[in-house]
Amino acid sequence: MTIELDIEQAIIGDNGLAVQSGWITVYNANSESGEYTGVSNEYLPLGVSLPAGGYADAPTLPDDNNKAVRRNISGTAWEVVDDFRGKVAYSTETGQQEEVTEIGGLPDYLTLYAPQTAYDKWDGKKWVTDKDAQKDAEIQHAEYTKSQLLSEATAKIAPLQDAVDTGMVTDVEKEQLTAWKTYRVLLSRIDTSKAPDIEWPVSPE
Repeated sequence: MTIELDIEQAIIGDNGLAVQSGWITVYNANSESGEYTGVSNEYLPLGVSLPAGGYADAPTLPDDNNKAVRRNISGTAWEVVDDFRGKVAYSTETGQQEEVTEIGGLPDYLTLYAPQTAYDKWDGKKWVTDKDAQKDAEIQHAEYTKSQLLSEATAKIAPLQDAVDTGMVTDVEKEQLTAWKTYRVLLSRIDTSKAPDIEWPVSPE
């Protein structure tokens, strides 16, 4: 009986089938993404091809954690691509964020740069704040705040003024009425066009 010292190695022919049976190192790729998943040793009988998603050529693994290896679209070679999985990307159209789940470069509508305000627009390279839109929104917010505070002040003044009109007012109520009327006057003089640099008067409460 003859004992072999070497492991018989499979040989793959030009047609992708084994022309000599034996063992072969197989480098495997994910069937959907093409991402390199690891290495295995497979025994190939004569006339059998490599398993699906398996290749005989070894990839070069990148040192960068933001890179991954996958089989190219034609299946002829390994390629190193960006890997931003797990990171947050931002839509250049809406500014909304989403988690990156696939390897490869980001699509054109995503960027890893976060917008700094709700009024940022993507100019193709970076976010640019629409100052006019931001200012308009700040003025609208100030006008809304002013209107709400004036309504609250008027609601406080009404029963106090009734007490004055009916001769039932107390000294404390007189002080409260003066305070609320003063507050309402100060509110009415607020220039909302200066938003957001507005110093709001302090409520008597």
